[in-house]
Amino acid sequence: MLIHRVMAFNTATESENKIHDDDTAQKFGFQGGLVPGVEVYAYMSHVPVAKWGAKWLEGGEASARFIKPVYDGQEAVVSGNENRQDPQSIDLAVESAGQSCATGFARLPDTPAFAFAKDDIGTADLPQSRPPASPTSLVPGETLGTVLFCWDNAALSYLTDIRETSELYVREGVCHSGFLLRAANSALSQNVKLGPWIHVVSHIQHHSVARLDEPLEARSRVHESFEQKGHLFVVLDVLILAHSKRPVASIRHTAIYEPRQVRDYAA
Repeated sequence: MLIHRVMAFNTATESENKIHDDDTAQKFGFQGGLVPGVEVYAYMSHVPVAKWGAKWLEGGEASARFIKPVYDGQEAVVSGNENRQDPQSIDLAVESAGQSCATGFARLPDTPAFAFAKDDIGTADLPQSRPPASPTSLVPGETLGTVLFCWDNAALSYLTDIRETSELYVREGVCHSGFLLRAANSALSQNVKLGPWIHVVSHIQHHSVARLDEPLEARSRVHESFEQKGHLFVVLDVLILAHSKRPVASIRHTAIYEPRQVRDYAA
């Protein structure tokens, strides 16, 4: 078993998403502001990198489902257990304050589990004025605005924020898997105006390593939009490219963009 212990840090207290704010989160019944799911995933991704190194960032796969919140200042314990049915896979789990907070897996497959073709997800401009998130602004099949970003020296502070202890990222100048998943969050938040929202599931397939100062873009389209138990969900397909041509990662990203409590408070 591989173990990674992290003193969780809420990176998003000033975020537009007020689910990370103590006062708003407590109104939803949480103990305090939620540590972002993308950061919890970043904690999880330490384990496959510890096992497989940069090779996992070149072609590895991972999935994470967020079950219970992780809170700022509490220890998060990530465990990785070898899967007996699949020697190329490890089962991942996150526990904090005695609760199961996230589950998932990481694999080093011989061939990619899934991939979005560059021509399948086009580019579009980000909206000058974001429409409110709704079934009419998040229509299945719709291409969203392209998010541009970069793994540069300024972004290296991210490694401190997520309490990353692996020296690989600085030594080899490679982009962190969690930083790529942050771009999937941005693909949603930069295209529609959101209230408090919750990241619930992500599945990522790496295709190549993004390196220091390479220009990156996150292309996205709406895969699915639906209501379940009063919550409004969206599923995005996100393709990350380097230099607008080399595939870096394919991501399927699921979020509750409008929790039912938002409508309950508005009623």
